[in-house]
Amino acid sequence: MASVAGPGATRSGHPPLDRAVLQGFYRRMRAVAPAAVGAIERDRATDPTLPFADTACGRLAGSLDDDGLRALGMWAHHWCMRFYDDDTRVGLRLVREIAGRAGLGWTADEVRWMLRESRAAGPAAEARFTLPLAASRELAPGDLTAELVEALPPVTDPPTEPPTGPVRPFGAVIPRQLRRG
Repeated sequence: MASVAGPGATRSGHPPLDRAVLQGFYRRMRAVAPAAVGAIERDRATDPTLPFADTACGRLAGSLDDDGLRALGMWAHHWCMRFYDDDTRVGLRLVREIAGRAGLGWTADEVRWMLRESRAAGPAAEARFTLPLAASRELAPGDLTAELVEALPPVTDPPTEPPTGPVRPFGAVIPRQLRRG
C-alpha cells in the first residue's frame, strides 16, 4: 500500500512522518483491507438505503475495537482518495460513519497522515477532509501542532439542508471507464 502523496512526501515543507510510524499504519490497514474490500463489494450490490448497521460495512465496523476502527477509517479514506473517480459511494458512507463516531483515540500522526493524503488528492475529491477533520477534533490542544493547524482546511458551517438531486460523490468527475482517449 503506497501513499497517494508518495513515500515521505511533504509538500508543506514539514518533515516526513517517521518510517516506523508509517509502517505501523500500513500494517494495521493491511490487516483490515481484505474484510473491507469484501464488505464494500457486498454493499455495492445491495440496497443503498439500508441502515448502516445492516450493511456489510456496518457489521464490519461494529466488530472492531477503536484501534481496528481507526485502521478501517484510514484504509477507507486512503481507498477513496486513490479511487475518487470510481464509484466510491459505499466507501464514502463508511468514512462518514467512522467520522461520526467520537472517542476513537485518534493520534496526531494518524491525522497528519490523512491530511497529507487529502492534500495530495486535490480538489476533485470533494470529501477528502471528512475523516481528518473529524479526527482532528479529538486531539488534545497540545497535539495540534502548527503543521496540523496549517494543513486543516477552513471550517465552514455545514449546509442547513441536505443536498438534493442525484448522488455525485465527487462532483463531475468522470469514471475511468467512460473517459475518451
